[in-house]
Amino acid sequence: MKISGFSFCRNAAKLYYPVAESIRSVLPICDEFIVAVGKGDPDDATREVIEAIGDPKIRIIDTEWTDREKLQGWIHSQQTNIALNACSGDWCLYVQSDEVVHEKDLPLIQQRAAALMDDRRVEGLAFRYLHFWGDYSHVHRSHAWYPTEIRMIRNGMGIQSFRSAQSFRRNGKRLRGVDVGADMFHYGWVRPPRLMRVKSYEMIHTHHGKQRAEELHGQSAGVFNYGSLAQIPRFAGTHPAVMKDWIARFDWGDQLQYAGPSPVRHRHDQPKQRILTWIEQNLLFGRMRLGAKPFRRVWGA
Repeated sequence: MKISGFSFCRNAAKLYYPVAESIRSVLPICDEFIVAVGKGDPDDATREVIEAIGDPKIRIIDTEWTDREKLQGWIHSQQTNIALNACSGDWCLYVQSDEVVHEKDLPLIQQRAAALMDDRRVEGLAFRYLHFWGDYSHVHRSHAWYPTEIRMIRNGMGIQSFRSAQSFRRNGKRLRGVDVGADMFHYGWVRPPRLMRVKSYEMIHTHHGKQRAEELHGQSAGVFNYGSLAQIPRFAGTHPAVMKDWIARFDWGDQLQYAGPSPVRHRHDQPKQRILTWIEQNLLFGRMRLGAKPFRRVWGA
């Protein structure tokens, strides 16, 4: 059994994405790792950061986001598919530049993939998500955040990245999948407030165009307000070992609000989301069953 890792990125270094940690987290179980690196701003060093990992299993494909305005959010799928289409493994393990796998889960992922090699009903493996917010000690358990997502797919079946590269589809349909039993640590909302603002601008630009991004906020104006972290559950587990040095850089705690009501309302603060979260946490045994299903579950696999 051969496993290919794959990803895409652009301006990852300057926007505070732990791209090297992301790649390194899965390299031990990958026979190759393909990453599509988009041409970034003149001051970006993403390619150099990836090269510095120094592992011969890594192959960089240089790209340009020439269709960014036309494709909008779909540019992420386009770039993901460039890397995916270059994979030669039986299974393809996808990690975005702000997603990291814990080393304790690597043997489990390998074993699960090997056990399902001949079960062609299974097209993808789903990971549980830990969405960190503001710092490395608060993690969302809210209906507003997706609890699972397909991150490992079977190669050679025509599976492609979908929309903004959150998930995958085959012939336009959700994949048939099973839970792998491993966690995906998502750090996309953990960075200094100033850089979170810049990253937010970039995401709006990508999904809705430059004009809309400028309307909402200028590229370097102000800082991002995470709101109050008082109602967000604290994380009691351990982080992946590859994140140790990255987490040690945390120095913006004095810019976060840890008590009191929130001065801003994010999606997870909205009354509808709070009600749905309460129902799931108190009446459905913590299972998020009231939202969209990211894949079609294969029973007995």
